[in-house]
Amino acid sequence: MVLSKLSSSLKDTLSKVRNSLTVDRNLVEEIVKEIQKALLQADVHVKLVLELTSSIRKRAIEERSEVLNKKEQLITVIYEEVSKFLGGDEAFELKKDVQNKILLVGLYGQGKTTTAGKLGNYFKARSKKVALISTDTWRPAAYEQLRQIGLKVGVPVFGDPSIKDPNEIYKKFEFELSKFDIVIVDSAGRDSLNDELVEEIASLKDLVNPTDVFFVLGADVGQTAQRQAEMFKEYMDISGVIITKMDGTGKGGGALSACHKVQAPVRFIGVGERVEDLERFNAQNFVSELLGMGDIEGLLEKAKLALDEKDAKNLEAKLMKGEFDLDDLAQQMRAMGKMGSMSKIMGMIPGMGNLNISKDQLGAQEEKIAKWEVAMSSMTKKERKDPSVMNNSRIARIANGSGVESTDIRELLKQYKMMKKMITMFKNPENFKGMDEESMQSPDAMMKMMQKAGGGKFMKQMMKGRR
Repeated sequence: MVLSKLSSSLKDTLSKVRNSLTVDRNLVEEIVKEIQKALLQADVHVKLVLELTSSIRKRAIEERSEVLNKKEQLITVIYEEVSKFLGGDEAFELKKDVQNKILLVGLYGQGKTTTAGKLGNYFKARSKKVALISTDTWRPAAYEQLRQIGLKVGVPVFGDPSIKDPNEIYKKFEFELSKFDIVIVDSAGRDSLNDELVEEIASLKDLVNPTDVFFVLGADVGQTAQRQAEMFKEYMDISGVIITKMDGTGKGGGALSACHKVQAPVRFIGVGERVEDLERFNAQNFVSELLGMGDIEGLLEKAKLALDEKDAKNLEAKLMKGEFDLDDLAQQMRAMGKMGSMSKIMGMIPGMGNLNISKDQLGAQEEKIAKWEVAMSSMTKKERKDPSVMNNSRIARIANGSGVESTDIRELLKQYKMMKKMITMFKNPENFKGMDEESMQSPDAMMKMMQKAGGGKFMKQMMKGRR
Protein backbone atom coordinates (compact mmCIF):
# COMPACT_ATOMS: atom_id res chain seq x y z
CA MET A 1 0.00 0.00 0.00
CA VAL A 2 1.29 3.46 -0.96
CA LEU A 3 2.72 5.40 2.02
CA SER A 4 2.28 2.39 4.33
CA LYS A 5 5.96 2.58 5.32
CA LEU A 6 5.66 6.32 5.93
CA SER A 7 2.54 5.74 8.01
CA SER A 8 4.26 3.03 10.04
CA SER A 9 7.33 5.24 10.63
CA LEU A 10 5.24 8.24 11.70
CA LYS A 11 3.16 6.09 14.07
CA ASP A 12 6.40 4.83 15.64
CA THR A 13 7.59 8.41 15.99
CA LEU A 14 4.40 9.46 17.78
CA SER A 15 4.68 6.42 20.05
CA LYS A 16 8.17 7.55 21.00
CA VAL A 17 6.78 10.97 21.93
CA ARG A 18 3.98 9.44 24.03
CA ASN A 19 6.38 7.08 25.82
CA SER A 20 9.09 9.66 26.52
CA LEU A 21 9.62 10.83 30.08
CA THR A 22 10.29 14.44 29.09
CA VAL A 23 9.97 16.60 26.00
CA ASP A 24 13.12 18.66 25.53
CA ARG A 25 15.26 19.95 22.68
CA ASN A 26 17.11 16.62 22.39
CA LEU A 27 13.83 14.71 21.90
CA VAL A 28 12.62 17.26 19.35
CA GLU A 29 15.85 16.89 17.34
CA GLU A 30 15.55 13.09 17.49
CA ILE A 31 11.93 13.22 16.34
CA VAL A 32 12.79 15.65 13.51
CA LYS A 33 15.53 13.33 12.23
CA GLU A 34 13.16 10.36 12.24
CA ILE A 35 10.51 12.33 10.34
CA GLN A 36 13.13 13.43 7.80
CA LYS A 37 14.24 9.84 7.27
CA ALA A 38 10.65 8.62 6.88
CA LEU A 39 9.77 11.35 4.35
CA LEU A 40 12.91 10.82 2.27
CA GLN A 41 12.23 7.08 2.13
CA ALA A 42 8.72 7.91 0.88
CA ASP A 43 10.23 9.86 -2.08
CA VAL A 44 9.40 13.34 -0.79
CA HIS A 45 11.83 15.87 -2.31
CA VAL A 46 14.74 16.65 0.02
CA LYS A 47 14.23 20.43 -0.14
CA LEU A 48 10.60 20.07 0.90
CA VAL A 49 11.56 17.66 3.67
CA LEU A 50 13.95 20.24 5.13
CA GLU A 51 11.33 23.00 4.88
CA LEU A 52 8.68 20.88 6.62
CA THR A 53 10.90 19.61 9.42
CA SER A 54 12.36 23.08 9.98
CA SER A 55 8.81 24.33 10.67
CA ILE A 56 8.17 21.40 13.02
CA ARG A 57 11.41 22.04 14.90
CA LYS A 58 10.80 25.79 15.24
CA ARG A 59 7.23 25.43 16.51
CA ALA A 60 8.04 22.51 18.80
CA ILE A 61 10.82 24.44 20.54
CA GLU A 62 9.27 27.92 20.64
CA GLU A 63 5.53 27.42 21.10
CA ARG A 64 3.79 26.73 24.39
CA SER A 65 0.17 25.88 25.03
CA GLU A 66 -1.93 26.71 28.07
CA VAL A 67 -4.22 23.77 27.33
CA LEU A 68 -1.96 20.98 26.04
CA ASN A 69 0.95 19.37 27.85
CA LYS A 70 4.33 19.17 26.11
CA LYS A 71 3.72 15.74 24.58
CA GLU A 72 0.31 16.72 23.25
CA GLN A 73 1.75 19.98 21.92
CA LEU A 74 4.52 18.20 19.99
CA ILE A 75 2.08 15.69 18.48
CA THR A 76 -0.25 18.53 17.52
CA VAL A 77 2.58 20.42 15.83
CA ILE A 78 3.55 17.34 13.79
CA TYR A 79 -0.08 16.78 12.75
CA GLU A 80 -0.69 20.43 11.81
CA GLU A 81 2.55 20.90 9.86
CA VAL A 82 2.20 17.68 7.84
CA SER A 83 -1.45 18.62 7.13
CA LYS A 84 -0.38 22.09 5.97
CA PHE A 85 2.31 20.54 3.77
CA LEU A 86 -0.35 18.42 2.03
CA GLY A 87 -2.74 21.29 1.42
CA GLY A 88 -4.35 22.30 4.70
CA ASP A 89 -8.06 21.88 5.24
CA GLU A 90 -9.26 22.97 1.78
CA ALA A 91 -11.31 20.24 0.09
CA PHE A 92 -12.81 20.29 -3.39
CA GLU A 93 -16.29 21.74 -3.83
CA LEU A 94 -18.33 22.02 -7.01
CA LYS A 95 -18.97 25.51 -8.37
CA LYS A 96 -22.47 26.74 -7.51
CA ASP A 97 -25.15 27.95 -9.96
CA VAL A 98 -23.17 26.89 -13.05
CA GLN A 99 -22.60 23.74 -15.05
CA ASN A 100 -19.40 22.13 -13.77
CA LYS A 101 -17.07 20.98 -16.54
CA ILE A 102 -13.99 19.04 -15.46
CA LEU A 103 -11.14 18.54 -17.94
CA LEU A 104 -8.75 15.68 -17.11
CA VAL A 105 -5.18 15.99 -18.42
CA GLY A 106 -2.06 13.90 -17.97
CA LEU A 107 0.43 11.57 -19.64
CA TYR A 108 -0.11 7.99 -20.79
CA GLY A 109 -0.55 5.30 -18.16
CA GLN A 110 -1.64 7.55 -15.29
CA GLY A 111 -5.27 6.36 -15.25
CA LYS A 112 -7.19 9.31 -16.77
CA THR A 113 -9.93 7.21 -18.39
CA THR A 114 -10.49 5.04 -15.32
CA THR A 115 -10.50 8.17 -13.17
CA ALA A 116 -13.11 9.78 -15.45
CA GLY A 117 -15.41 6.83 -14.78
CA LYS A 118 -14.72 6.93 -11.05
CA LEU A 119 -15.49 10.65 -10.94
CA GLY A 120 -18.74 9.99 -12.79
CA ASN A 121 -19.68 7.36 -10.23
CA TYR A 122 -18.63 9.63 -7.34
CA PHE A 123 -20.87 12.51 -8.40
CA LYS A 124 -23.74 10.26 -9.47
CA ALA A 125 -23.78 8.75 -5.96
CA ARG A 126 -24.27 12.31 -4.70
CA SER A 127 -27.37 12.82 -6.86
CA LYS A 128 -25.74 14.76 -9.69
CA LYS A 129 -26.61 14.32 -13.36
CA VAL A 130 -23.27 13.41 -14.91
CA ALA A 131 -21.99 12.85 -18.47
CA LEU A 132 -18.60 11.63 -19.71
CA ILE A 133 -17.05 12.48 -23.07
CA SER A 134 -13.96 10.94 -24.67
CA THR A 135 -11.82 13.32 -26.73
CA ASP A 136 -8.80 10.97 -26.84
CA THR A 137 -8.15 10.40 -30.56
CA TRP A 138 -4.66 8.92 -30.06
CA ARG A 139 -5.07 5.83 -27.93
CA PRO A 140 -6.81 2.91 -29.66
CA ALA A 141 -10.15 1.94 -28.08
CA ALA A 142 -10.05 4.91 -25.68
CA TYR A 143 -13.71 5.68 -26.35
CA GLU A 144 -14.70 2.03 -25.98
CA GLN A 145 -12.92 1.77 -22.62
CA LEU A 146 -14.74 4.84 -21.31
CA ARG A 147 -18.04 3.56 -22.74
CA GLN A 148 -17.67 0.26 -20.88
CA ILE A 149 -16.90 2.07 -17.61
CA GLY A 150 -19.90 4.33 -18.19
CA LEU A 151 -22.16 1.31 -18.63
CA LYS A 152 -20.83 -0.13 -15.39
CA VAL A 153 -21.52 3.00 -13.33
CA GLY A 154 -24.72 3.99 -15.14
CA VAL A 155 -23.42 7.27 -16.58
CA PRO A 156 -23.90 8.26 -20.27
CA VAL A 157 -20.74 8.45 -22.39
CA PHE A 158 -20.33 10.58 -25.52
CA GLY A 159 -17.68 10.27 -28.22
CA ASP A 160 -17.06 9.38 -31.86
CA PRO A 161 -13.97 7.29 -32.75
CA SER A 162 -14.38 8.21 -36.43
CA ILE A 163 -13.58 11.89 -35.70
CA LYS A 164 -9.87 12.63 -35.32
CA ASP A 165 -10.12 16.18 -33.96
CA PRO A 166 -10.87 16.44 -30.18
CA ASN A 167 -12.53 19.84 -30.65
CA GLU A 168 -14.87 18.51 -33.32
CA ILE A 169 -15.90 15.65 -31.04
CA TYR A 170 -16.82 18.09 -28.28
CA LYS A 171 -18.67 20.41 -30.67
CA LYS A 172 -20.73 17.49 -32.00
CA PHE A 173 -22.17 16.73 -28.55
CA GLU A 174 -22.06 20.19 -27.00
CA PHE A 175 -25.83 20.70 -27.04
CA GLU A 176 -26.56 17.30 -25.46
CA LEU A 177 -23.90 17.87 -22.82
CA SER A 178 -25.53 21.16 -21.81
CA LYS A 179 -28.36 19.17 -20.19
CA PHE A 180 -26.11 17.73 -17.44
CA ASP A 181 -25.00 19.13 -14.06
CA ILE A 182 -21.45 17.87 -14.52
CA VAL A 183 -19.47 17.05 -17.68
CA ILE A 184 -16.19 15.16 -17.35
CA VAL A 185 -13.87 15.45 -20.36
CA ASP A 186 -11.28 12.69 -20.86
CA SER A 187 -8.43 14.13 -22.97
CA ALA A 188 -5.57 12.43 -24.81
CA GLY A 189 -2.13 11.83 -23.32
CA ARG A 190 1.39 11.20 -24.62
CA ASP A 191 4.55 9.57 -23.32
CA SER A 192 5.81 13.06 -22.49
CA LEU A 193 4.49 16.61 -22.51
CA ASN A 194 5.44 17.75 -26.02
CA ASP A 195 4.40 20.77 -28.09
CA GLU A 196 1.76 18.73 -29.93
CA LEU A 197 0.01 17.69 -26.71
CA VAL A 198 0.25 21.20 -25.25
CA GLU A 199 -1.35 22.73 -28.34
CA GLU A 200 -4.08 20.06 -28.48
CA ILE A 201 -5.13 20.37 -24.83
CA ALA A 202 -4.81 24.16 -24.77
CA SER A 203 -7.15 24.39 -27.76
CA LEU A 204 -9.62 21.95 -26.17
CA LYS A 205 -9.46 23.91 -22.90
CA ASP A 206 -10.34 27.16 -24.70
CA LEU A 207 -13.31 25.47 -26.34
CA VAL A 208 -14.66 23.66 -23.27
CA ASN A 209 -13.97 26.53 -20.84
CA PRO A 210 -13.83 24.10 -17.89
CA THR A 211 -14.59 25.10 -14.33
CA ASP A 212 -11.68 22.83 -13.26
CA VAL A 213 -8.64 21.30 -14.94
CA PHE A 214 -7.40 18.26 -13.03
CA PHE A 215 -3.95 16.82 -13.64
CA VAL A 216 -4.04 13.03 -13.21
CA LEU A 217 -0.82 11.64 -11.73
CA GLY A 218 0.12 8.14 -10.57
CA ALA A 219 1.46 7.61 -7.06
CA ASP A 220 4.18 5.38 -8.53
CA VAL A 221 5.82 8.12 -10.63
CA GLY A 222 8.42 9.09 -8.01
CA GLN A 223 10.31 12.37 -7.95
CA THR A 224 9.81 12.97 -11.69
CA ALA A 225 6.25 13.86 -10.64
CA GLN A 226 7.47 17.32 -9.68
CA ARG A 227 8.68 18.10 -13.20
CA GLN A 228 5.44 16.77 -14.74
CA ALA A 229 3.33 18.89 -12.39
CA GLU A 230 5.42 22.01 -13.08
CA MET A 231 5.04 21.62 -16.86
CA PHE A 232 1.30 21.05 -16.77
CA LYS A 233 0.86 23.92 -14.31
CA GLU A 234 2.79 26.22 -16.67
CA TYR A 235 0.84 25.35 -19.80
CA MET A 236 -2.58 24.39 -18.49
CA ASP A 237 -2.97 26.39 -15.28
CA ILE A 238 -4.27 23.25 -13.56
CA SER A 239 -6.62 23.85 -10.64
CA GLY A 240 -6.01 20.54 -8.89
CA VAL A 241 -4.48 17.08 -8.98
CA ILE A 242 -5.95 13.59 -8.81
CA ILE A 243 -3.46 11.02 -7.55
CA THR A 244 -4.15 7.48 -8.78
CA LYS A 245 -2.78 4.07 -7.74
CA MET A 246 -2.68 4.92 -4.04
CA ASP A 247 -3.40 1.22 -3.42
CA GLY A 248 -0.22 0.13 -5.21
CA THR A 249 3.38 -0.37 -4.14
CA GLY A 250 4.65 3.07 -5.17
CA LYS A 251 6.02 5.31 -2.44
CA GLY A 252 3.58 8.15 -3.17
CA GLY A 253 5.60 10.92 -1.59
CA GLY A 254 6.84 12.18 -4.95
CA ALA A 255 3.31 12.85 -6.17
CA LEU A 256 2.23 14.52 -2.95
CA SER A 257 5.31 16.72 -2.73
CA ALA A 258 4.92 17.71 -6.41
CA CYS A 259 1.48 19.08 -5.64
CA HIS A 260 2.91 21.10 -2.75
CA LYS A 261 5.71 22.44 -4.92
CA VAL A 262 3.42 23.82 -7.65
CA GLN A 263 0.67 24.86 -5.20
CA ALA A 264 -1.88 22.69 -7.02
CA PRO A 265 -4.02 21.03 -4.34
CA VAL A 266 -4.80 17.33 -4.38
CA ARG A 267 -8.54 17.04 -5.04
CA PHE A 268 -9.13 13.27 -5.19
CA ILE A 269 -7.15 10.08 -4.64
CA GLY A 270 -7.72 6.68 -6.23
CA VAL A 271 -7.47 4.02 -3.53
CA GLY A 272 -8.38 0.82 -5.39
CA GLU A 273 -9.46 -0.79 -8.64
CA ARG A 274 -13.22 -0.61 -8.09
CA VAL A 275 -15.26 2.31 -9.45
CA GLU A 276 -16.16 3.21 -5.85
CA ASP A 277 -12.49 3.53 -4.88
CA LEU A 278 -12.15 7.28 -5.32
CA GLU A 279 -12.05 9.64 -2.34
CA ARG A 280 -12.22 13.40 -2.06
CA PHE A 281 -8.91 14.44 -0.57
CA ASN A 282 -8.83 16.34 2.70
CA ALA A 283 -5.30 16.82 4.02
CA GLN A 284 -6.27 16.86 7.70
CA ASN A 285 -8.31 13.66 7.43
CA PHE A 286 -5.59 12.02 5.32
CA VAL A 287 -2.85 12.87 7.82
CA SER A 288 -5.05 11.81 10.73
CA GLU A 289 -5.40 8.38 9.13
CA LEU A 290 -1.70 8.34 8.22
CA LEU A 291 -0.77 8.92 11.87
CA GLY A 292 -3.17 6.25 13.14
CA MET A 293 -5.71 8.76 14.51
CA GLY A 294 -8.49 7.61 12.17
CA ASP A 295 -10.81 9.53 9.86
CA ILE A 296 -14.29 9.54 11.34
CA GLU A 297 -15.62 12.09 8.84
CA GLY A 298 -14.55 9.96 5.88
CA LEU A 299 -15.82 6.79 7.52
CA LEU A 300 -19.26 8.29 8.12
CA GLU A 301 -19.49 9.46 4.51
CA LYS A 302 -18.59 5.99 3.25
CA ALA A 303 -21.14 4.42 5.58
CA LYS A 304 -23.85 6.83 4.45
CA LEU A 305 -23.26 5.99 0.79
CA ALA A 306 -22.95 2.25 1.43
CA LEU A 307 -26.16 1.86 3.44
CA ASP A 308 -29.50 2.94 2.03
CA GLU A 309 -31.10 5.64 4.23
CA LYS A 310 -34.31 3.63 4.64
CA ASP A 311 -32.38 0.48 5.54
CA ALA A 312 -30.27 2.47 8.01
CA LYS A 313 -33.37 3.84 9.77
CA ASN A 314 -34.94 0.37 9.94
CA LEU A 315 -31.76 -1.06 11.41
CA GLU A 316 -31.48 1.79 13.93
CA ALA A 317 -35.05 1.15 15.07
CA LYS A 318 -34.33 -2.55 15.53
CA LEU A 319 -31.12 -1.88 17.45
CA MET A 320 -32.91 0.51 19.81
CA LYS A 321 -35.25 -2.37 20.65
CA GLY A 322 -32.29 -4.67 21.22
CA GLU A 323 -33.11 -6.69 18.12
CA PHE A 324 -30.30 -7.96 15.88
CA ASP A 325 -30.44 -11.09 13.72
CA LEU A 326 -28.33 -12.71 11.01
CA ASP A 327 -30.18 -10.82 8.25
CA ASP A 328 -29.00 -7.59 9.90
CA LEU A 329 -25.47 -8.97 10.11
CA ALA A 330 -25.55 -9.89 6.41
CA GLN A 331 -26.77 -6.39 5.57
CA GLN A 332 -23.85 -4.89 7.49
CA MET A 333 -21.40 -7.17 5.70
CA ARG A 334 -22.72 -6.07 2.30
CA ALA A 335 -22.46 -2.43 3.35
CA MET A 336 -18.88 -2.95 4.56
CA GLY A 337 -18.03 -4.46 1.20
CA LYS A 338 -19.22 -1.29 -0.53
CA MET A 339 -17.11 0.85 1.80
CA GLY A 340 -13.82 -0.67 0.65
CA SER A 341 -11.17 -3.05 1.94
CA MET A 342 -11.05 -3.96 5.61
CA SER A 343 -7.59 -2.41 5.96
CA LYS A 344 -8.99 0.90 4.69
CA ILE A 345 -11.96 0.80 7.05
CA MET A 346 -9.80 -0.17 10.04
CA GLY A 347 -7.44 2.73 9.31
CA MET A 348 -10.34 5.18 9.47
CA ILE A 349 -11.44 4.09 12.95
CA PRO A 350 -9.61 6.07 15.69
CA GLY A 351 -7.13 3.84 17.49
CA MET A 352 -7.48 0.89 15.13
CA GLY A 353 -4.64 2.07 12.90
CA ASN A 354 -2.20 1.50 15.77
CA LEU A 355 -3.15 -2.14 16.41
CA ASN A 356 -0.52 -3.41 13.95
CA ILE A 357 -2.91 -5.88 12.36
CA SER A 358 -1.13 -7.43 9.39
CA LYS A 359 -2.39 -7.35 5.82
CA ASP A 360 -2.53 -11.17 5.87
CA GLN A 361 -4.78 -11.13 8.93
CA LEU A 362 -7.12 -8.62 7.32
CA GLY A 363 -7.14 -10.63 4.10
CA ALA A 364 -7.99 -13.80 6.02
CA GLN A 365 -10.87 -12.00 7.73
CA GLU A 366 -12.25 -10.78 4.40
CA GLU A 367 -12.20 -14.38 3.13
CA LYS A 368 -13.94 -15.47 6.29
CA ILE A 369 -16.69 -12.89 5.86
CA ALA A 370 -17.23 -14.06 2.26
CA LYS A 371 -17.74 -17.62 3.57
CA TRP A 372 -20.18 -16.38 6.22
CA GLU A 373 -22.28 -14.65 3.57
CA VAL A 374 -22.45 -17.87 1.54
CA ALA A 375 -23.42 -19.86 4.65
CA MET A 376 -26.19 -17.39 5.57
CA SER A 377 -27.67 -17.69 2.07
CA SER A 378 -28.19 -21.43 2.75
CA MET A 379 -30.05 -20.85 6.01
CA THR A 380 -33.81 -20.80 6.35
CA LYS A 381 -35.59 -17.55 7.19
CA LYS A 382 -36.29 -18.89 10.69
CA GLU A 383 -32.60 -19.69 11.27
CA ARG A 384 -31.52 -16.20 10.22
CA LYS A 385 -34.17 -14.53 12.38
CA ASP A 386 -33.54 -16.72 15.42
CA PRO A 387 -30.00 -18.20 15.42
CA SER A 388 -30.69 -19.78 18.82
CA VAL A 389 -32.46 -22.66 17.01
CA MET A 390 -29.16 -23.79 15.52
CA ASN A 391 -28.09 -27.33 16.46
CA ASN A 392 -25.61 -29.84 15.06
CA SER A 393 -27.96 -31.19 12.40
CA ARG A 394 -28.90 -27.73 11.13
CA ILE A 395 -25.24 -26.67 10.99
CA ALA A 396 -24.34 -29.87 9.09
CA ARG A 397 -27.17 -29.25 6.59
CA ILE A 398 -26.09 -25.62 6.02
CA ALA A 399 -22.46 -26.70 5.58
CA ASN A 400 -23.41 -29.32 2.97
CA GLY A 401 -25.67 -26.87 1.13
CA SER A 402 -23.19 -24.00 1.03
CA GLY A 403 -19.87 -25.81 0.72
CA VAL A 404 -18.64 -24.07 3.87
CA GLU A 405 -17.02 -25.93 6.79
CA SER A 406 -19.09 -26.48 9.93
CA THR A 407 -16.33 -24.76 11.92
CA ASP A 408 -16.85 -21.59 9.85
CA ILE A 409 -20.58 -21.62 10.65
CA ARG A 410 -19.92 -22.11 14.37
CA GLU A 411 -17.46 -19.22 14.28
CA LEU A 412 -20.09 -17.06 12.56
CA LEU A 413 -22.60 -17.83 15.31
CA LYS A 414 -19.98 -17.04 17.94
CA GLN A 415 -19.23 -13.65 16.37
CA TYR A 416 -22.94 -12.93 16.08
CA LYS A 417 -23.43 -13.54 19.82
CA MET A 418 -20.56 -11.19 20.65
CA MET A 419 -21.94 -8.47 18.40
CA LYS A 420 -25.40 -8.80 19.92
CA LYS A 421 -23.88 -8.49 23.38
CA MET A 422 -22.05 -5.32 22.35
CA ILE A 423 -25.21 -3.84 20.85
CA THR A 424 -27.12 -4.57 24.05
CA MET A 425 -24.34 -2.85 26.00
CA PHE A 426 -24.48 0.33 23.90
CA LYS A 427 -28.27 0.35 24.05
CA ASN A 428 -28.30 0.48 27.85
CA PRO A 429 -28.34 4.15 29.08
CA GLU A 430 -26.78 3.05 32.39
CA ASN A 431 -23.48 2.52 30.57
CA PHE A 432 -23.30 6.21 29.65
CA LYS A 433 -23.76 7.58 33.17
CA GLY A 434 -21.25 10.26 34.06
CA MET A 435 -20.23 10.81 30.44
CA ASP A 436 -20.84 14.16 28.77
CA GLU A 437 -21.19 14.51 25.00
CA GLU A 438 -17.51 15.24 24.47
CA SER A 439 -16.26 12.26 26.47
CA MET A 440 -18.73 9.99 24.69
CA GLN A 441 -16.95 10.86 21.45
CA SER A 442 -13.55 10.00 22.90
CA PRO A 443 -11.97 6.95 21.22
CA ASP A 444 -10.49 5.82 24.56
CA ALA A 445 -13.88 5.95 26.28
CA MET A 446 -15.55 4.08 23.46
CA MET A 447 -12.81 1.44 23.43
CA LYS A 448 -13.29 0.90 27.18
CA MET A 449 -17.00 0.44 26.64
CA MET A 450 -16.29 -2.04 23.85
CA GLN A 451 -13.98 -4.00 26.13
CA LYS A 452 -16.62 -4.03 28.85
CA ALA A 453 -19.10 -5.39 26.33
CA GLY A 454 -16.70 -8.04 25.12
CA GLY A 455 -15.46 -5.96 22.18
CA GLY A 456 -11.79 -6.64 22.91
CA LYS A 457 -12.38 -10.34 22.63
CA PHE A 458 -14.55 -9.70 19.57
CA MET A 459 -11.76 -7.83 17.74
CA LYS A 460 -9.22 -10.47 18.71
CA GLN A 461 -11.43 -13.24 17.35
CA MET A 462 -12.23 -11.24 14.22
CA MET A 463 -8.57 -10.73 13.37
CA LYS A 464 -7.42 -14.29 14.21
CA GLY A 465 -6.42 -15.82 10.88
CA ARG A 466 -7.18 -19.42 9.94
CA ARG A 467 -4.28 -21.72 10.74
